[in-house]
Amino acid sequence: MSVEVLSFGCRLNTYESEAMRGLATRAGHAGTVLVNTCAVTAEAEKQAAQAIRRIARERPGVPIVVTGCAAQIAPARWGALPGVARVIGNADKLKPEAWAPDAPAAPVSDIMAARDVAAHPVTEFTGRARALIEVQQGCDHRCTFCVIPFGRGPSRSAPMGAVVQQVRAAVAAGYQEVVLTGVDIASYGPDLPGAPTLGQMIRRLLALVPELPRLRLSSIDPAAIDDDLWRLIGEEPRLMPHLHLSLQHGADLMLKRMKRRHSRADALAVAARARALRPGLALGADLIAGFPTETEEQFAEMLALVEEAGLHFLHVFPYSERPGTPAARMPQLPVALRRDRAARLRAAGAAATQRFFAARMGQEEAVLLERPDAGHTEHFCSIRLTHGSGQRGRVLRARVTGADARGLLAEAA
Repeated sequence: MSVEVLSFGCRLNTYESEAMRGLATRAGHAGTVLVNTCAVTAEAEKQAAQAIRRIARERPGVPIVVTGCAAQIAPARWGALPGVARVIGNADKLKPEAWAPDAPAAPVSDIMAARDVAAHPVTEFTGRARALIEVQQGCDHRCTFCVIPFGRGPSRSAPMGAVVQQVRAAVAAGYQEVVLTGVDIASYGPDLPGAPTLGQMIRRLLALVPELPRLRLSSIDPAAIDDDLWRLIGEEPRLMPHLHLSLQHGADLMLKRMKRRHSRADALAVAARARALRPGLALGADLIAGFPTETEEQFAEMLALVEEAGLHFLHVFPYSERPGTPAARMPQLPVALRRDRAARLRAAGAAATQRFFAARMGQEEAVLLERPDAGHTEHFCSIRLTHGSGQRGRVLRARVTGADARGLLAEAA
């Protein structure tokens, strides 16, 4: 029997889940179910709790270990769920001693006291064609809607040497693409000797691991893209032509009430600069619909931003109150209105995606295969092969012949 992992939320959780799978397996926890929770939205917490109850009901006696941001913030509530044998906080979950067979069920540690990011090499990502590498942890900012700093603690950076070592190991294990991930990767470096920026770290990484074919970034704060990263966007072909921006809104008053560090004009300037440096680059964005006090006019500004900024892929959240955050104390919009605006925003995003797909017709794409007949392009477009196939995890050349609501269609070149 193996350690079963259910991971909710972000790519960082996925990376940590694989690291914990290895720790738990080596410590002899075969047969255990590990649930790695997320606290970004109430829906994410609900899904994790439902999964725990289902496991306890269908597989009574199976030990369940719960960890992650939601468990860090409210350990007693998660520990009281049926079947839960133990709750391990974010400060301890990647420590080998926490998984020792005789480890005591210690109280969840204070995450705000966390001070470093240890190296946890992972060379196998179950069911995934790309490797995830943690370069940063925690967040020093206090966006009014976000509870994650309480689950992750202050910003800490992984040493450059540890990042290089993990990327080399991933490439040696056969991964053709690596994704750098963290809570706020643009905050990388000030806590390290010499205070390197994210761009400086990436430039050094690419120089030291020339055998890495493809490098991708997870979501990035538009207010903190450093000069070295801008140069890499324009000049480095191994850095994928795809940026996902943590925008959150398109109206200045909403951005101010969210306590974001950029304005609408800043967002437009970042998008324009990225396109000028890398023509054809794909732009994605995180956006929140129905933030407290949002008017129809302010929502319309966000809708307009999709086209004005040339956004292609949207990750849309209906606003979700998070206990203890300033936004939860602001005048709230009706849940039905939030959902309606989220649906309208998603529709605008779907139309923008189809426009981007139309521009790829007839183009030859380098596809990282996640199945023999499907994968993602360098621009992170989902793509399916109508003729031909290849080996999962390899890069295949394919010519785009069409598109539907699910992605591009192509024939192997």
